[in-house]
Amino acid sequence: MLATRVYHYRDPAAVILGLKELRKKGLTPRGILFVALDPRGETYIAVPGDADAVSNIRVGDKLSLEPPWEGRYFHFDSVHRLPGDSVLFNGDRRLGDTGSAVEVACAISEWLKGSSARNVFLGCTPHQPGSWWAEDPRSSVVDLHAAGFVDCVVTTSGILARRIDEPKLYHIDFAQVAHKGLREGWQEVFTSEMGNILLLERRVLGYRLVLTCETGLIEIDVSHLPDLVIETARVPMKSGFGVVGRIDGGAFAVTAGRVEPWGLSDVSPAMLVGSPNSSILDLPRTLQAMALDDE
Repeated sequence: MLATRVYHYRDPAAVILGLKELRKKGLTPRGILFVALDPRGETYIAVPGDADAVSNIRVGDKLSLEPPWEGRYFHFDSVHRLPGDSVLFNGDRRLGDTGSAVEVACAISEWLKGSSARNVFLGCTPHQPGSWWAEDPRSSVVDLHAAGFVDCVVTTSGILARRIDEPKLYHIDFAQVAHKGLREGWQEVFTSEMGNILLLERRVLGYRLVLTCETGLIEIDVSHLPDLVIETARVPMKSGFGVVGRIDGGAFAVTAGRVEPWGLSDVSPAMLVGSPNSSILDLPRTLQAMALDDE
């Protein structure tokens, strides 16, 4: 269990100042474990209690942590700094009810510039997914989930997203985003043969991305986007298990939840499954050995 420290900010302006102070103390994007808003729109940021632990945190480690608070909080999953001043963020759909989510996301995006980072990935929490895009801190926010697009993942060429209650994966390239934003221009690039896509792995690693589907997992190669997406592995699995991330050269971060038409509900903190030499094809056997899969 990683000891954490929680910082509370009452408004987005305080988030900007607070993050600047935390940077002076050695905080980097990998050290931000959770970001959540309460119903009043106030911000809570969890970081390691030991500043020396920041450099050892990995994305997979974050995904396996429990939030350090209890109660009604609406979590961010990731914040992405896109070309220009635009920001893309994923998280609890109720973030949109707080009135401050886009300002907090823009504050985090601006802070990322100081570390030359493009994104920050956060802990795994149960919620109905939402995705938003804002051209800049002063523009109106676009609720991508209103058109069904969620679990947005940034690639070298553009953005991937699944569409709720569909087996299809969609892509929009950065040139289109710069010209018209994310309101239109999404193109279908892949169709799952294992039912609806319920969850996307949160980041592309080595041009690979895992799709969690109704009847199993599909790993795809996205190096040829936007022209081609190649299926590299298919793993039939008990529904309810999903891959949310992986460690570079290491284990997969696997969560479990209940299958719903829109995705997985009641997901648990992820478990790190596998070894440095494991592939997606090894997951069923590894889960059986851990007594996690009763099939």
